[in-house]
Amino acid sequence: MIPDLIGQILFLSGVAIVGMLIHRLLRFDLTLACLGAGVLAGWAVPLLGIDTGIRAHSLQELVFFVILPVLIFEATWHLDPALLRRWLSPIVLLATLGVLISCFVTAGLVYFGIGHPAGFPWIAALLTGAILAATDPIAVVSQLKTLNAPSDLGTLFEGESLFNDGAAVVLFVIVFSFATGSMVESSGHLVFFSTVFFGGLVLGALLGLVAAIVVLLLGKVPATSVVLVFTAFGGFYLAEEILHISGIMTIVASALVSRIVLREQSAFLSGIADTWSWLGLLFNSLLFVLMGLVITWDMFRERWLAMVIAIAAALAARAVAVGFCGLLTQPMLRPIPGVWQILLFWGGLRGAVAVALVLSLPVTLSYWWTIQSMVFGVVIFSLLVQGTTFKPLMRYIVKK
Repeated sequence: MIPDLIGQILFLSGVAIVGMLIHRLLRFDLTLACLGAGVLAGWAVPLLGIDTGIRAHSLQELVFFVILPVLIFEATWHLDPALLRRWLSPIVLLATLGVLISCFVTAGLVYFGIGHPAGFPWIAALLTGAILAATDPIAVVSQLKTLNAPSDLGTLFEGESLFNDGAAVVLFVIVFSFATGSMVESSGHLVFFSTVFFGGLVLGALLGLVAAIVVLLLGKVPATSVVLVFTAFGGFYLAEEILHISGIMTIVASALVSRIVLREQSAFLSGIADTWSWLGLLFNSLLFVLMGLVITWDMFRERWLAMVIAIAAALAARAVAVGFCGLLTQPMLRPIPGVWQILLFWGGLRGAVAVALVLSLPVTLSYWWTIQSMVFGVVIFSLLVQGTTFKPLMRYIVKK
């Protein structure tokens, strides 16, 4: 088993490196380049008579317990705590009420758009809505930096994404429990949501504090990276497998607290940015390589209409969620400006977490392939269309 596992790791890493080369040579977006490399590898490997052992139904543990902790911790580590505190109220509003609006609007439009209750019931539409409620603005944030956009705008994008990832995962767990018959506790879904979401924040804050104390006790720069990487993986595992609370919110809180506590210790932080940068690059590349490997042309041939419906539904739901939450922020100390709402709408790309969630669906669900096809269609659209047109839109709005 160990040689097989090592072979799979080497294969995925090699395809990821090919994706990085495509990104470098052809100047494609990195996630798109890795997706393309995965598709090419998925097409070429069977022709060569090679069986990698990688299957869509066996990716849940890899994606959730290996890839997600790194991506979430890395994204949180680069957030400015002061700016996050300034925009916390709008961020929390978008990540809670906005996620619920996005989920139910997407679910309703997809359900009635497909119009086949027997093959695609309401619970399948809700699963789709919950998965597509999570946003991933990595490509957009990098474009904001190149355009010297306000740092507050970048914080709003990243902060909303991190918090709505956690909320979307908890919502997904609730809906998934209905789909599989493993019902959520009878104490009520709101109580369950609050316990899992805020329980993750509390656990993460404690772990972040403990990690910072251990770093200071060890007093060595290389040990800092070891402790924080252990905190990311260990915190996610402890939250999800033992305490059954939000692993994502645990990682977000632990990264924020450890960075705040260590902010004056520049010696310990010198190598942290580089460590998380290369880990984030590798694991983000691996995730989209995996997506490319499990994409089949049959999806586009047989589920193209469902993909179109899902794309339209996701865009409409994002517009409603951002517009309504933006309206509610107007009486707040930090209201979201109208032009920023346009950018939040079009820059609400679907990426890592949506892919991770849809890859975790068991193949025992009769509609799993339809949901996977729709989510992949939305992710590809957001990368190809929204991601490539965001910069011109940003330039236009800045000029206005």
